[in-house]
Amino acid sequence: MAHIDVPEGLPGIRGLMAFRPETAKVLNELTEVLLRNESTLSRGERELIATYVSALNDCFFCQNAHGGIAQHYLECDMEFIDSVKKDFENTAISEKMKALLSIAASVQKGGKTVQPEQIEKAKSLGATDLELHDTVLIAAAFCMFNRYVDGLGTTAPSDRQFYINRGKQRAEEGYINFDLYK
Repeated sequence: MAHIDVPEGLPGIRGLMAFRPETAKVLNELTEVLLRNESTLSRGERELIATYVSALNDCFFCQNAHGGIAQHYLECDMEFIDSVKKDFENTAISEKMKALLSIAASVQKGGKTVQPEQIEKAKSLGATDLELHDTVLIAAAFCMFNRYVDGLGTTAPSDRQFYINRGKQRAEEGYINFDLYK
C-alpha cells in the first residue's frame, strides 16, 4: 500500500501521476523526449538504459515496465532483458551500447563517478555527444523516477506478463496521452 492516498488499481508511477497530474505532465514530456523522440539511439536502446538503471536501483516497477517496452522494441524476450540487467558485458549488444550502459551505471552511483576514460571509450566506439548527453540524462532521470516510485511505497504487480502486455501498449501510445492513468 502506498504511503499516500493514490487511486486504486494504478500501480507504480501511474498512481502517483494520477495523484498529481500537473507534475505528471512535465515528467511525461521529459520521458517522451528522452525515450521516444528522434535519436541515433533506437527507442529500444534508450528503454534498455532506463531498464538497466532501474534494475541497479532495485526499482521493481520501473525495471519491469521499461523492460517490457524495451523487449517490445528490441523484439526479444524478457530473458534477454534480464541478461542485460545481470551482466551486460556478456550479452549480445553492441560494444557502443555496453560503453553507454557503463556510463549509465556510473551516473546511477553519482554523476561525478563518470570517468573521462568511459566517455573516450564510448566515443571511440561511435557514440555521439547527443548519445552521451541522453544516456546521462536518461540515467539521472530514472534515478529520480525510481526514487519517486519507491519513496512513496507504490505497489507493483508481481506478474511480469503484466509489464510485457503493457510494454506494447506504451510503445504504441507513447508517454503523452490522455489514457495514461487508466
